[in-house]
Formats: sequence, structure tokens, C-alpha cells
Amino acid sequence: MNKVIELEKVSFSYGLVPVLQAIDFSVKEGEFLGIVGPNAGGKSTLLKLILGLLKPQTGNITVLGKKPTQQRTQIGYVPQYPGFARDFPITVKQTVLLGRLGASRMLGRYTEADHLAVQQALGELEAQDLAERPISALSGGQLQRILLARALVSEPKILILDEPTANIDMRLETDIFTHLRELNKRLTILVVSHDVAFISDYVSRVACLNRTLVCHQTDAIDGKLIQDLYGEPVRRVAHAH
Repeated sequence: MNKVIELEKVSFSYGLVPVLQAIDFSVKEGEFLGIVGPNAGGKSTLLKLILGLLKPQTGNITVLGKKPTQQRTQIGYVPQYPGFARDFPITVKQTVLLGRLGASRMLGRYTEADHLAVQQALGELEAQDLAERPISALSGGQLQRILLARALVSEPKILILDEPTANIDMRLETDIFTHLRELNKRLTILVVSHDVAFISDYVSRVACLNRTLVCHQTDAIDGKLIQDLYGEPVRRVAHAH
């Protein structure tokens, strides 16, 4: 399969603080890749480099064969925290429409195709009934679905999510990942998560990142690997429900 993302000897520092060191990494078309690692291990920085929001100090990055800045419209991005105030007076439909900016034109009114794309994205995530609701009235799980719809409405080839289920319960987490599994039939997906055991049921590979990066097949993830990655003993919790 074609490599849609490729990093070669990529390093990045904030001032004198090294964050990523000599990263060699590639993602193939159609993969569902999980990225795990401790806080400050470089996960969000890696995503920003792939999105073209940061430039590596050394090394090269290509996305769909070009520089990341040339392929931004081909990537749908769901941030860990929404970059707007929850009480901002905007509806769900208007929020999802923002994902069309830059996809078809920079100026002018939204077209019929834009509105149709919004309907399709909301329908795919079973959120049509939320279209006219203000975003301030959404639950955490509903908001995550809307942010996912906003990422999908530009019709990207790659979907990147930064801890999309960090603030929702397990039932809603399962719901989000069930949708992602379906989307993976047509999209390459990268997802950052702290829940290694949970995502292992969905992803095809896991990239373990703590300044350096090593990829593993999901069946290779065990307690020792997690302990080495996070630097802490693994604790088992028995649930007798």
C-alpha cells in the first residue's frame, strides 16, 4: 500500500528542550494507527508537524507525497480541546460548515454543495437531529461527534484525532470508536489516546512515543512494554461486575 505520511529522521525542540529525536515513521493508506505515550512525550507535537503547524529542526516530512502545508485540505483534524468558547452563539450546523472553509473557496457564501456535505457528515454520525441546536446545549459526547463531523465535511483523505474521548465515559468512547472503525473503510486514521488496552481492539498498529518512536502490532503490546514506555509499574484492576 502507498505511504500517505512519512517522517525521516525528524527532530524537534522547544528552545533547548528536545521533544522528538530522530523519528523514522510512516503510515500506509487505509491504516488505523494508535499513538500512545506519557504526557510531554511529544504526541501533540508530532501531530502539529504532520499538520504543517510546526516545522522540524531536522529531517523531512511528506503527506500524500508533498509538504504538509500543501496538503492541509486533505487532512481532517479533531483537537483534544475545542478552540472556541462553548457559549459562543453558533449552531451545530454552522459549526460543521466551518470545516468547508478552504475546502472549496476562501471567500463568498456557502454553496449548495457545502450544505449538502454538512447534511451527509451529520447523517453519517447520526447527529442530524442536532443541526439547529446551539453548541452550548451539547453534552461532551455530542460535541465530540460534531467536531468529528466538522473534520469530515471537507472530505479529507486522512483523519487525525488528538485524544477524542478524553472527557467522555466508556459507553460514548465505544460509540466514537465504532464510528471511526466504519470511517476507516475509506480514510486513513491516526488517533492519540492514553487508553492503550481500549484502542488495541480497534487499531491495526500502535506507535509508542516518548521522544523516540517505535511501532508495534497490537498483539505485541504487553505489560512490560507499557511499563518501559511510561516508566511506571503497570497496575491491574479487577472489575467484578
